[in-house]
Amino acid sequence: MSAAEEKIASLGLKLPQVVPPLATYQPAVRSGSYVFTSGQLPMVDGALPATGKVGAEVSAEQAKELAATCALNALAAVKSVIGDLDKIQRVVKVVGFVASAPDFTGQPAVLNGASELLGEILGDKGVHARSAVGVAVLPLDAPVEVEIQVEIAE
Repeated sequence: MSAAEEKIASLGLKLPQVVPPLATYQPAVRSGSYVFTSGQLPMVDGALPATGKVGAEVSAEQAKELAATCALNALAAVKSVIGDLDKIQRVVKVVGFVASAPDFTGQPAVLNGASELLGEILGDKGVHARSAVGVAVLPLDAPVEVEIQVEIAE
């Protein structure tokens, strides 16, 4: 087990199986020293634990937890390409989308769930640039979606 996976386990979490694509794309692809993930929904055992808009049907705190689930799913997608999470040199960029009620403006706080989890698991390697974007709707009526870009060691 990699050090990253040991850290995941110490947090009481488990690296999930890669979420199967909902359409024609790959969960993650490698290009040179980088791995790019597709947008990851907060799927748990093949289902969304919550649906709806943040600030309406879903609370900001619940959405923050769902963003962390998205990040964990993104790490699973990265592992499916590189085989060992300890090859990650750095998380370069995180992009998060929050399905938001019209008056909800807390997207950055929601995405902290993903950012904080990546930092807990990867330490300084998890520090990244980030965008937090409010959108009208996401696939399957998910409240949040996260994609990451990581640099890997050869």
